[in-house]
Amino acid sequence: MISKKMRATLAGSSVIRQMFEEGNRLAKIHGAENVFDFSIGNPNVKPPEKVKTVIKEILDNEDPNYIHGYMSNSGYEDVREGIAQDLNKKHGLNLTYKNVAMTVGAGGGLSIVFKTILDPDDEVITFAPYFGPYGNYIDDCQGKLVVVPSKMGTFEPDTKALEAAITPKTKAVIINSPNNPTGVVYKEAVIKELADLLTKKSAEMNNTIYIVSDDPYREIVYDGIDVPYMLNYYKNTFGVYSYSKSLSLPGERIGYVAFSPEMDEAEEVEICLSNATRNIGYTNAPSLFQRVILECLDETVEVDVYKRNRDLLYNHLLDLGFECAKPEGAFYLFAKTLVPDDKAFVQAAKKYNLLAVPGSAFGCPGYMRMSYCISYDKIERSLNAWTQLANEFKK
Repeated sequence: MISKKMRATLAGSSVIRQMFEEGNRLAKIHGAENVFDFSIGNPNVKPPEKVKTVIKEILDNEDPNYIHGYMSNSGYEDVREGIAQDLNKKHGLNLTYKNVAMTVGAGGGLSIVFKTILDPDDEVITFAPYFGPYGNYIDDCQGKLVVVPSKMGTFEPDTKALEAAITPKTKAVIINSPNNPTGVVYKEAVIKELADLLTKKSAEMNNTIYIVSDDPYREIVYDGIDVPYMLNYYKNTFGVYSYSKSLSLPGERIGYVAFSPEMDEAEEVEICLSNATRNIGYTNAPSLFQRVILECLDETVEVDVYKRNRDLLYNHLLDLGFECAKPEGAFYLFAKTLVPDDKAFVQAAKKYNLLAVPGSAFGCPGYMRMSYCISYDKIERSLNAWTQLANEFKK
């Protein structure tokens, strides 16, 4: 008999993954070329060529017992130092390897952060729309996810709503910029407001309130947009990062957590992140790809490919009468559905072999998310289907 806790998760299992599996089913019926799957953020841009070169060099030249063996739970010290110095160079920080823990992607990073800071019944606040698995990571630590609305239209954090939601049990606030599912990038003025508010409330409560900055899309931005780095604004910030999107390596599960040496109890945090990595069962991040990342810190993917996709899909949906904030980063469009019932609208879209994710999966009903990290050709061929869907509801 499976556990009651896991049984409770069955009803709320990932809608994104369900739509992805539905796409596979439809592809077997209609052919993959005739199914327009906008459901999952699986990058279609190839990893940098250097990644493949470095993998071969490491396998050919390094000691197998070293590159495939155990290391510190937080990762190889030289890899962590390399990432720390890279962050120092880019953001004017003063990190060392002690302030970096290698993780099994951003999900693993969020997990060890919450294991480090949460006691039972502690509260973590985030802004809707938000990435659904946050609730699972927090629940695993016996914490509680508290959802507050963002500013509709701009989808930036509503600091007044945040202040009203803070209680003595508040332990952290999650932010995600560039945002999944909206593509919105939080402006510096909003970041400063958040930092000032949490500094004030931490003092009032006599308790540290952390910011957990979920940053896997940080390098995927358009039109010269700047993404403020939260560690520069608030000392009690965990920067959670993954190379899944920035280097198109989602299946390799490699990322890190960075924190400031000025963070409250920084030495204890370093040890606890390491212990949490072992205690959740990962033991350490993938050893080979730690070595690969060290040699690829300056590599990037072709972001212009995503920008071209964005412009094609966004402009077509606007022409059809959809309301949508123009994405400034990541590779998602979050559009208002043409009827209030987003689940019914997404279900209707399947008739045209269009797969999107209802906004209710992100705590924001009445919207849908489309991931445009697919080929330009497929987006182009999907436009007529979007037109037919819109015409059905306009009638």
